[in-house]
Amino acid sequence: MAAFSKSIPHGCYEIGHTWSTSCTMAAFQVTLGAFQESLKIYAPLYIIAAILRRRKLDYYFHKLLPEILQSTSFLTANGGFYIMFFCILRKLLGKFYIWSAGFGAALPASYLAILIERKSRRGLLTIYMANLATESIFRMAVTRGLITPVKHGEVLLFCFTAALYMFFFRCKDGLKGFAFSALNCKHGPRHRCCKHYEDNCISYCIKGFIRMFSVGYLIQCCLRIPSALRHLFTKPSRLLSALYNKENFQLGAFLGSFVSIYKGTSCFLRWVRNLDDELHALIAGFLAGMSMMFYKSTTISMYLASKLVETMYFKGIEAGKCPYIAHADTIIYAISTAVCFQAAVMEVQNLRPSYWKFLLRLTKGRFALMNRRALDVFGTQASRDFKGFIPRLDPRYTLVKPELGLHS
Repeated sequence: MAAFSKSIPHGCYEIGHTWSTSCTMAAFQVTLGAFQESLKIYAPLYIIAAILRRRKLDYYFHKLLPEILQSTSFLTANGGFYIMFFCILRKLLGKFYIWSAGFGAALPASYLAILIERKSRRGLLTIYMANLATESIFRMAVTRGLITPVKHGEVLLFCFTAALYMFFFRCKDGLKGFAFSALNCKHGPRHRCCKHYEDNCISYCIKGFIRMFSVGYLIQCCLRIPSALRHLFTKPSRLLSALYNKENFQLGAFLGSFVSIYKGTSCFLRWVRNLDDELHALIAGFLAGMSMMFYKSTTISMYLASKLVETMYFKGIEAGKCPYIAHADTIIYAISTAVCFQAAVMEVQNLRPSYWKFLLRLTKGRFALMNRRALDVFGTQASRDFKGFIPRLDPRYTLVKPELGLHS
């Protein structure tokens, strides 16, 4: 409680926009930079998606540009509104509190920004940000000694999630529209209970492993090769390392073993019990989840767990057992984003590194120029990862005598 009631008298220039003494100019610069980066992100993303979906020519002439601009405006507004509310809140409160520079400013900014985005994309964005926020809260709790991490916790979470996914997949109308193509048996029965033609159970599992191993390997290669090609003439060895990188084989082993363990366990249980039972999927899914030992990923585990919760919630609404909350996606997105911004301001060490890099890109590095040394008083080690950085401030515009420092 002491940290929440503690405050510092600094102005918004001294803490937030240390590169500019003007709130208006700082907001303009952040907004302009965010627009440029957002356009670079969404333009190729929408074009590639349109090509993959084989959109008709009419889409390119009438819908592509408006959709790009709408998503670009959403992301731009998220950055621009944040710095605006950062300054507004400081002027209203007269000082900074531990929650005001991050969560307090980001909450209204994120809420207004998500209203600009297309409704069809809000759900996916909400799931992603809720995943990030949950991970950040968990890391904060670990840092404060409130939670002790479980060894291989991400694997255990994936096991439970996979077990429930597979169980619902097997249940009648359990997950409409949800299916792993590698798990579908498109042929008739081999054994009375098994549903795979032509192959015996062993070859059925082996083929499943080879197919999904290849998929995993190719996915990682596709992610690494474009970067390697840019250095083809200067560092040709990077192309070979992209093809034979350890992570390529790890992802392949993860996907391949997941499918083969699931199929093998299902077949084994049918042979042992001489029947096909939906509970088999629960057991097989849990054991298949152990495949994540090859490719540990908190991101994958938490995303699938979040998606499962969302799916079960909507199933509950359809069954009349869960209440429908209007604009729930908008509210959850705003709160989740505010939590991530709180971490980005006060304890970046507890934020997922990839998201921190994204924030730096979106603000053209300005997020790193905050005066986190002054925020250390709140006890979150705000400046821990900034190598003693102290911004050079103009004393004519400061309320507290500034420390001598240089921009990095």
